[in-house]
Amino acid sequence: MTDQQDVQAVDQLCEVVGNIRRELGKRIVGQDQVVEQLLTALLAGGHCLLVGVPGLAKTLLVRTLAEALSLDFSRVQFTPDLMPADITGTDVLQEDPATRERTFHFLPGPVFANVLLADEINRTPPKTQAALLEAMQEQQVTIGGQRHSLPQPFFVLATQNPIEQEGTYPLPEAQLDRFMFEVLVDYPDEDEELQIVKQTTADYLPQITPTLAAKEILSYAQLVRRIPIADHLARYALALARQTRVGGGLPPEMVAKYVSWGAGPRASQNLVLAAKARAALSGRYCVGSEDIRAVAPPVLRHRILTNFHAEADGVTADAIVAHLIDHTGLDTSLDNAAAS
Repeated sequence: MTDQQDVQAVDQLCEVVGNIRRELGKRIVGQDQVVEQLLTALLAGGHCLLVGVPGLAKTLLVRTLAEALSLDFSRVQFTPDLMPADITGTDVLQEDPATRERTFHFLPGPVFANVLLADEINRTPPKTQAALLEAMQEQQVTIGGQRHSLPQPFFVLATQNPIEQEGTYPLPEAQLDRFMFEVLVDYPDEDEELQIVKQTTADYLPQITPTLAAKEILSYAQLVRRIPIADHLARYALALARQTRVGGGLPPEMVAKYVSWGAGPRASQNLVLAAKARAALSGRYCVGSEDIRAVAPPVLRHRILTNFHAEADGVTADAIVAHLIDHTGLDTSLDNAAAS
């Protein structure tokens, strides 16, 4: 990155992110990695699936993040009887009091917000889950043949309970692929849990100061896309994604044994884009290999479909991603050739 304005913008972004982290810290204890991954996805323009047991402040984190970013926030509790129109909105027949003329007017649903929290998204049938697909991919919804654009920026942050599967509807792979990250929210350690208990049982709710507006987020998202990445690093990201595929080439032995379906091209795109966002968040002006390795688990884990051999041997998608990271080397010959 050589443009001086972009260099200054990266420095400014790094400072702004520090302020956002401080605001989130007023209510959220720990979960530093979760916060980093959320901020990375938001600046990369991606959606997130947060997976964790109940009571880990997933909803509070998303709501607080929306307040810190000065964004419109909407929450939908997914249930088995939720209908697609309950999310996207619907046309309603209204009568003009003066003329008695009846016309259809569009009543927007909760999807018309900057941040949509889809709570327990796997508790609703596929038909309602699919109502989000167009919104997530095209940034619009189609009702009665009319397209309605969503406010920008638009992020879907969905939560999912990994331990209670009775009465749930697993998300189809096509919808999982629309999420840039699958973020694992784990238990706090003992000291953090003590702080949580003391903070949440006191008669005080910290106020969040908005630090970033919607227009600024869109500007920084464009800045992220201008972060340069070397050819050998882009190929490294491609190699990580392509090695998860059993059908083509010669996949690693672990992949051939335990994987039935791997990551598609959207994973390669998200690896590079998320790595650019992470570099910018860290105040760096180009992508490093450590950025790709850091974003590989949340980008790939929900795009790898393991088989019954993996279940029998206790091998998870995260273990496969870790194996690929450890055994995939960087090929710098491209950059060396370009330099010469």
